[in-house]
Amino acid sequence: MTVGTPAAEPRQLVVARIGRPHGVQGELTVEVRTDDPDDRFGPGTVLSTEPPERGPVMIVRSFVHGGRWVLALRGVDDRAAAEALRDTLLLVGADQLPPITDADEFYDHQLVGLQVRLGDGTTVGVVHEVVHGPAGDLLAIERDGGSELLVPFLREMVPTVDVEAGYVEVRPPEGLLEL
Repeated sequence: MTVGTPAAEPRQLVVARIGRPHGVQGELTVEVRTDDPDDRFGPGTVLSTEPPERGPVMIVRSFVHGGRWVLALRGVDDRAAAEALRDTLLLVGADQLPPITDADEFYDHQLVGLQVRLGDGTTVGVVHEVVHGPAGDLLAIERDGGSELLVPFLREMVPTVDVEAGYVEVRPPEGLLEL
């Protein structure tokens, strides 16, 4: 880093999207987008928001009601205030995530943007999303020309992930690349 250059802000990751109000005292439902809601929504947690002018917000209380997470935020004391936050994204800095100790696990943001190539070095595309489906995770790969290829994120099909070198190696089944 050059002297006088401001440090880049840490990447912000979405952990929830605010939904409709819950009751009349300012509580609101959230669509969870994190693997660890118990930790992310603990009392006293401060989260950034998108759009930024709606935050930051501090969680006062959180609980599950009817299978949905409900949050109470400091300063949001009635239904109208909760409704004004609807569709706001709640964010956490990537630098606040705990380190992963398993060499075969990755955060989605670590995979997005990695080059995808075959074992012989042929470039297939770039990971643009990790899709979490009911049957397992998929790497959504954007190919030249804008088409998309979905590859199951299984060791048999994705034998190598090298985040530091910036690539993943795929071994798709015969015919998948021609689809």
